[in-house]
Amino acid sequence: MPTVAGMTAVYDRIGVGYAELRVPDPRIARQIVAALGPGTVLNVGAGTGSYEPDSTVAAVEPSPVMLAQRPASAAPAVRAVAEALPFADQQFDAALAVLTTHHWSDPAKGLDELRRVSRRQVVLTWDQDFWTSRFWVLVDYLPEAADREQDLAALRAVSEHWPDAKVEPVPIPHDCTDGFFAAYWRRPEAYLVPAVRTAISGLALLDQGLVEQAMLRLEQDLADGTWAIRHADLLERGSLDCGYRLVVLGD
Repeated sequence: MPTVAGMTAVYDRIGVGYAELRVPDPRIARQIVAALGPGTVLNVGAGTGSYEPDSTVAAVEPSPVMLAQRPASAAPAVRAVAEALPFADQQFDAALAVLTTHHWSDPAKGLDELRRVSRRQVVLTWDQDFWTSRFWVLVDYLPEAADREQDLAALRAVSEHWPDAKVEPVPIPHDCTDGFFAAYWRRPEAYLVPAVRTAISGLALLDQGLVEQAMLRLEQDLADGTWAIRHADLLERGSLDCGYRLVVLGD
């Protein structure tokens, strides 16, 4: 059985300052709230409390670094893991998991636990195949990150475990306030900032020598106009399908 201690290492290391860089985007929040529906919500892998609606009554997070950044107004949180939720069967109307399944040691068990404790489940994740073949950071600068993505428990794993779930695309606004990996698709200079990269697990957990070399190439392409020429179409768009998906299961 996964333990709390075993699941804290990643965000105890990269989660410092997370609340300042991963500010929930209101447009994404509206889509999540609509999918959750009415009633009580449990937020699993809750981190600093991103995307918790007012109806959230409890949260689960293994990392004390993340728990310490939850605002006083956030729902009460317990230190636990998705694979062993300390709640009764069907205790909540809905369970929410935002960009977290890929960190679980046993994703299938965690998904089963979401179903056990709630009547409706909402998971925000991403489509690896769509993402790795289209997102310019991966295609142009960090194919190593694309290789790593294929082994993560993202949309493929969730959909295979829940074949009857509904899958909704989540468009990413050009000025997205939440600094996840693709949030800066139209603001490439943001990736040059080390603190920004630290709050993106897909970059923070890569070999940092590779990341720094890639960022030097990006910096040069921004300086000489190569990036703007190559991705001129992006500069005209207000939002973009970057492969993020909302998976919704239950009544």
